[in-house]
Amino acid sequence: MSRRGQRATRTALHRDTGRVYADREAGGQALAEVLREYDWVEPVVLGLARGGVPVAAEVAGELGAPLGVAVARKIGAPGRPEFGIGAVTAHGPVVVDEQSVRMLGMTPSDLDEAAAREREEVRRRLDVYQRGRDPERLEGRDVLVVDDGLATGVTARASLRELRREGPRRLVFAAPVCAPQAASALHADADEVICVSEPPFFQAVGQWYGNFSQTSDDEVVALLDRYAKGAR
Repeated sequence: MSRRGQRATRTALHRDTGRVYADREAGGQALAEVLREYDWVEPVVLGLARGGVPVAAEVAGELGAPLGVAVARKIGAPGRPEFGIGAVTAHGPVVVDEQSVRMLGMTPSDLDEAAAREREEVRRRLDVYQRGRDPERLEGRDVLVVDDGLATGVTARASLRELRREGPRRLVFAAPVCAPQAASALHADADEVICVSEPPFFQAVGQWYGNFSQTSDDEVVALLDRYAKGAR
């Protein structure tokens, strides 16, 4: 299905519903096959650190676009750090999953301490990844925010809301695998949500990868160095 010459907005694209990828690189290759069918205007690819960067590198290489990084930190539920009930970026507002917070008997202000701590970690990581390198200009360009998957969507929403302030022409979220409900909810913050796969029985991103080992800071830096100008 070709998208050349079109500017489809607020549309999720599904190619299959149950693919398991060997690793993040394989997921990135599958995503790149979809994204190359679009016409992009001065595209910039931003990997959502850390796990989204190896996926985004494959996309950047395919599109010949510069690779950058977006950093957001999840705020986990008390006793369940893997379950995101909020997220924060370096400068944007705290994003809260209000339904989850209410279910836990909490209020958004209960996340203030964790949000401040995670914001400091975001800034530390940006310093490590950028290493003094100026980020790409985003104004007037098509910006693709890429992750290895979309589960609750809180970190994606936080990143998209911060990036929107930089005036991109089109702001797109893309991932190899997405939870259907999260992908639908993300349309409020992205001009387009592109998912290769939206499995109906989605529990966690890692279940759709054979190798889902943690991406290190060193790997992120190496990929940013390699793809900074969109060249392999």
